[in-house]
Amino acid sequence: MIIMEDVYKKYPNGITAANGLNIRIEQGEFVYVVGPSGAGKSTFIKMIYREERATKGTINVDKFDLLHMKNKDVPFLRRHVGVVFQDFKLLPSKTVYENIAYAMEVVEEDPKVIKDRVMEVLDLVNLKHKVRMLPDELSGGEQQRISIARSIANMPKVLIADEPTGNLDPDTSWEIMNILEEISNRGTTIVMATHNKEIVNTLKHRVIAIENGRIVRDEQQGDYGYEI
Repeated sequence: MIIMEDVYKKYPNGITAANGLNIRIEQGEFVYVVGPSGAGKSTFIKMIYREERATKGTINVDKFDLLHMKNKDVPFLRRHVGVVFQDFKLLPSKTVYENIAYAMEVVEEDPKVIKDRVMEVLDLVNLKHKVRMLPDELSGGEQQRISIARSIANMPKVLIADEPTGNLDPDTSWEIMNILEEISNRGTTIVMATHNKEIVNTLKHRVIAIENGRIVRDEQQGDYGYEI
């Protein structure tokens, strides 16, 4: 599903954020990506949805060859890879319904399919009653739940979550994790970068630890492994 072989990423300022990465993540796995700030976690996950292009190596996500992919083909990849951001990235002038529908409109989905799917994902995140509201009328936790609903609207095979609980209080963070667990149980591959030690140590999954652009630990049912 996700394969990296001998992957390097060097930025113009000379920083090497990926230093010979080799990893394989199978369909349906739930993987935490942990490590100190500046270790290369964000670069690792951004390369999976081609926000960043590796300097060299091989990255395959499903049927896509990310290193040789043309920029015009990136939107096709994004139909298969959903992304949840720490800061939500909702469109402020659009309602909850419109924010989710937009993700499907850009891939030219049929309007009837869009309507049904928007209500389906809103039901999954328990926010059907907020369908006509604007983002600034929602709490932070509700905005993140809408962000998750939008990210899975096109039924991606892979969901990337970049610090999805980073801006949320502990109770809301657990609500978000329960939703991600449900999505995982339905067969979606989840790769989640996080600094949340309690979540990693409680909801056990595979843990990949990155330091100085290298994978230093890869454990099934692993612990967070760092002091906070």
